[in-house]
Amino acid sequence: MELDEIKSVYFIGAGGIGMSALERYFLSKGVAVGGYDRVSTSLTRVLEKEGAQIHYEDNPGLIAKCFLDKTNTLVVYTPAIPADHKELNFFKSEGFELQKRAQVLGTISRSYKSLCVAGTHGKTTTSTMLAHLLEQSRVKCSAFLGGISKNYQTNYLFDEKSCYVVIEADEFDRSFHQLTPWATVITATDADHLDIYGTEEAYLESFRKYTTLIKPGGALIMHKGLKMKQDAPAGVDVYTYGREEGDFHAGNIRIGGGRIVFDYISPLGNIENVTLGVPVSINIENGIAALALAQLAGAEADELRSAMSSFEGVVRRFDFKVKNDRHVVLSDYAHHPEEIRRSAESLKEVFDGRKITAIFQPHLYSRTRDFYREFAESLSLFDEVVLTEIYPARELPIEGVDSNLIFNNLKPGLEKYMVSKDSVTDFVATHPTDVLVILGAGDLDNYTQRIADIVSKN
Repeated sequence: MELDEIKSVYFIGAGGIGMSALERYFLSKGVAVGGYDRVSTSLTRVLEKEGAQIHYEDNPGLIAKCFLDKTNTLVVYTPAIPADHKELNFFKSEGFELQKRAQVLGTISRSYKSLCVAGTHGKTTTSTMLAHLLEQSRVKCSAFLGGISKNYQTNYLFDEKSCYVVIEADEFDRSFHQLTPWATVITATDADHLDIYGTEEAYLESFRKYTTLIKPGGALIMHKGLKMKQDAPAGVDVYTYGREEGDFHAGNIRIGGGRIVFDYISPLGNIENVTLGVPVSINIENGIAALALAQLAGAEADELRSAMSSFEGVVRRFDFKVKNDRHVVLSDYAHHPEEIRRSAESLKEVFDGRKITAIFQPHLYSRTRDFYREFAESLSLFDEVVLTEIYPARELPIEGVDSNLIFNNLKPGLEKYMVSKDSVTDFVATHPTDVLVILGAGDLDNYTQRIADIVSKN
């Protein structure tokens, strides 16, 4: 089915962050959009206000009539949907065209010069930063993002005149193999999703294959020192980047007084005195990657310097809720040991000398089983650690796997607590903190604003 033949699209897993960007794309095209999700969330409620017809019971009888014509209805689903899902099996049995989210995004990507951001960490912040840089320049862009931009309060941007689209290239389920990048950044290749890949070698091979998909005439920008091998086609320019080394890097870094300023060093033209709108040190590297892709797309130095200073960040990515001399509360989506390490190091650099407490909700039984020692090592960089129970997401429990695996491997002498998710607010109310970060990709973030309100009153 060609995109212009589609009259309606039904999303199974409509509340997913990646799915919602596609929903907004089709809504902007005047296509009927509906779907199912397990629970109502703030995101699904916003989508309903924007015109999506979403319900929350797995029942084929609730599917609206406009989504029952298989000649012009596309059904989109995510890999997380279980095989016994009633609505999914209804559409299969009736002969509807079904595509994974990544397939649809791949089709869209081939209609543009796609600027893709791949890697284990930093995808969402870097791609959102890139979209903001281009949107604030004469280049403009459309964008499919994996988080909600605080500048635009959405994860989807559309510009009918720009030839560029920014896409977060997700390696989960090998989704990024559906894309055709014109230029791409690869931020990191620390092993993850071993429930899908099995081994680190298979994970790295997946990234190598991804580099073969870049269009000739385009570019590959890799973080310096990655384990992976690249196999970009002939005619693709290959660059490296890093904080202080690589073809693209930062010089004259100045950190202090709640600000981070650096000079951007680039083979495409240096830019002096770049100020980060979200001043945490990991955003130096994220910023360099975003600046590099934006330069390749034709954005100019003055536009980029101004846009970087006005970048407000992404919801749940170093998302500050309270920030003053007495208290700091922020939320960070970090859910991999390396992400947690980078979060800890960034916060210790910016808030030097202050006590930093981390509340962490592990995400997935399989990830906890595979990396519990690494989680403990990274969390031990904080001054104080609070652990909650594991957020299962798409998984069933694994015997012998719980948060105690991490808790019992934290460094000796560290202040540490095990607290149930539902008791976290009570813990915070009776336990004074200085700098408090809420970590993880689960649903603990639902408590963040209440935690911020409690801390502000202490």
